[in-house]
Amino acid sequence: MDDLRELYQSVILDHNKRPRNFREMEDAPRRADGHNPLCGDKLTVYVALNDEDCVCDVAFKGQGCAISTASASLMTEFVKGKSRQEVEQAFERFHELVTSASDEEVPQEGLGKLAVFSGVREYPMRVKCASLAWHTLMAALHESGETAKTE
Repeated sequence: MDDLRELYQSVILDHNKRPRNFREMEDAPRRADGHNPLCGDKLTVYVALNDEDCVCDVAFKGQGCAISTASASLMTEFVKGKSRQEVEQAFERFHELVTSASDEEVPQEGLGKLAVFSGVREYPMRVKCASLAWHTLMAALHESGETAKTE
């Protein structure tokens, strides 16, 4: 468990200090804003889909705690090149991973580096930080026009 905790901390710190795909996409056909009022995290997720309904580009911009920023960074890396259906399935698996009881066994296959967020389950107040980017991505994909919230 200590190895997993160290990996979790290492990945979170790396993606917080050097977030991937952290930029504004001026011409993004889809975008959504997200806000976690409990932690103060605010971000915008930008998404471009190709003709096959696959994510050809994705980015985010905003400010937030280390977990929120790292989650958005890892999420953008993970979903790039995936179909809308694969992204929606990944959202479901990630949400299950971070919201399940800490003693519950949750399958992590297919989540890659996102599996490090299984440690968030031990800190219920941080689940919203980890899931904000994902809820915002779903709002962008569905073009809901509403600010995504974790409440």
